[in-house]
Amino acid sequence: MGLNTEEIMQLALEMSGFRSVPADSAIYTSGKNLKNALIGIDLDAPELLIAKQLGFDLVISHHPKGGSSTLHFPEVLHRHTEMMIEHGVPKDVAEQAMAERIYDARCQAHIANYDHAPSFARMLNVSYMNIHLPLDEIGRQQMLASVKKLKPESTVRELIERFKSDMSEFRNAQTQMEVRVGRPENKIGRVAVSHACGTNGGYPVAKAYFDHGIDTVIYIHCAGPDSRKLQQEFQAQGKNLIITGHVVSDSLGINSFIHELENRGLKLTRASGVVSP
Repeated sequence: MGLNTEEIMQLALEMSGFRSVPADSAIYTSGKNLKNALIGIDLDAPELLIAKQLGFDLVISHHPKGGSSTLHFPEVLHRHTEMMIEHGVPKDVAEQAMAERIYDARCQAHIANYDHAPSFARMLNVSYMNIHLPLDEIGRQQMLASVKKLKPESTVRELIERFKSDMSEFRNAQTQMEVRVGRPENKIGRVAVSHACGTNGGYPVAKAYFDHGIDTVIYIHCAGPDSRKLQQEFQAQGKNLIITGHVVSDSLGINSFIHELENRGLKLTRASGVVSP
């Protein structure tokens, strides 16, 4: 007997330490006795047709593609607030740093065509789901484990090399990690791995960290305007902003998940940006 969609989601929860399915993850069309899955970072309506034609009985997208995971996505952004507070940022400052971003996300979710891809999954009779936050949390834990091997006196360059040594995806990716604020020879000091919060926190979250004792912020992606603003404000203060890369960082948790699913007999094919380990 193959796995079913509920068992697959439960495995992701167990691996990430979540007790319930986060708001940005969902099963759009359930399936049983699943044996052959297509998995990727962004698998939408066209990919569902391709999956059907190629004989896959399950499609797993990392990013939300509709239904409740699109409509309720803004809820997971509160993890930024929780994470900032854990790192010593005052509660009121943390909440203010995310207020505008959460409001904008709610407006965007209200606009979304939430049944676009799921409707085609039903028409094609293809099992379809997305798993976002749990897999990002698995990847974040891997990054944290590498950071813990270092000392505050370690340099940014040493942190980047440690990530490459510990996680083969960073060696195999076509993108390179970037130091958007700071210099490779800077000491890392206190580090915050700001990941598995829905999306990056941009300028307001990084500023809140920097203003309250964090020396190095790790994002997996950050827009140009936010990066420039942070560079202008914090470069001279010895702060560091390291961008690890979106696709490759998403691949960390995805690959760990693939490994466990394969151990349970599910055949998986990587697509849509997943960097092989």
